[in-house]
Amino acid sequence: MSNVLLASDSSDLQSRIHEAADGMCIALPSRPLPAEPAQLLSKTHHESLPDVLVLDATEDPEGALALAARFDQELPGTGVVLIGDPAKLSVAAMRVGVRDVIAPEAGIQEMRATLARVAQAVEQRRAHSVVTLPGMPALNVAGRVLTVLSPKGGAGKTTVATNLAVGLAEAMPGAVVLVDLDVQFGDVATALALEPEYTLEDVVQGSALRDPIALKTHLTHHQSGLLVVCAPDSPVAADAITSEQVGALISMLAQQFRFVVVDTAAGLEARTLAALDHTTDPVLLTTFDVAGSRGLRKEIATLRELGMLTNARQVILNFADPKAGLSIGDVEATIRSKVDLTLPHSKAVTASLNTGIPLLQQSPRDAVSKQLRKLLSSYVAAPARRANGRHRTSS
Repeated sequence: MSNVLLASDSSDLQSRIHEAADGMCIALPSRPLPAEPAQLLSKTHHESLPDVLVLDATEDPEGALALAARFDQELPGTGVVLIGDPAKLSVAAMRVGVRDVIAPEAGIQEMRATLARVAQAVEQRRAHSVVTLPGMPALNVAGRVLTVLSPKGGAGKTTVATNLAVGLAEAMPGAVVLVDLDVQFGDVATALALEPEYTLEDVVQGSALRDPIALKTHLTHHQSGLLVVCAPDSPVAADAITSEQVGALISMLAQQFRFVVVDTAAGLEARTLAALDHTTDPVLLTTFDVAGSRGLRKEIATLRELGMLTNARQVILNFADPKAGLSIGDVEATIRSKVDLTLPHSKAVTASLNTGIPLLQQSPRDAVSKQLRKLLSSYVAAPARRANGRHRTSS
């Protein structure tokens, strides 16, 4: 028998469902019944999603129907069964995707047959469907992975990554995910004013990395329609996140989203290289100074040697200042590559980071916003490209 999750306060019902499920049942109290699937699942402390969810609708039928509807929308790989009066609930249950309604007085054999039938239907559904987020069409090819890189800290990677991701999400809500891969000191959550329930550590070490359906419950939602994997709360957690886990995560996300935007730590550490293995579009960022330009030259040379410098790359020059004693030509000569976009100094950027409102939303007419819109247009209009993926990472 497949694994079953039961939400009920009835000890008799718990006993009968447990026997009908051949002992493969976790029972939780149904009062209060949570409104979110993630809230219910968090109480199980179990790594895998249930194949069948049984909700006791005898006391709160409206709450049970509402929760069943959320499961059908967000976790279609779990079949929902209600306990209640079939005559009163069957029509409403059918409308929200419930698989069956069992009368409270049903015998164990009837319950066992129903659970087995629903579990079999769920298994077939999983085998013949591609998991996608609500409102997002299934992908026939992998999505594009945009990884924002810089050889040094303080270059503005998070500003570029968050605004790029938000801009794409506004055009395609639910089809864009942002990953904060600065595992020690990432501040994507701060830049977007998010308080995530789950972080990168939870995603790569739990069931989400093995189950695309479970992955959806671990993503943080931004009001723009963007989904986010935030960095861990503690820098200590970085030691437990491996490059292999990062590579598996990026690969899985690319199968579920049109765009995966990755914010990285400074330099080319193993986890960044793992992301680059799946990157279609590197976004290379440097500051308008000699040290930044020389650092980017080394980074470009390294990526070229590793076979990761795709033709889809974008080179961005941040904090451009005509009074700095350098010209764009000087920077291009140093990095031995063309600069595709320049971002000027702007106080609006600092204000945006402090308030947690993306620059594109808070100051859409700012000079930096206008330049970022140019960057956005190149991705929205261009066709997807395949990643090189020739380098294998090692710690």
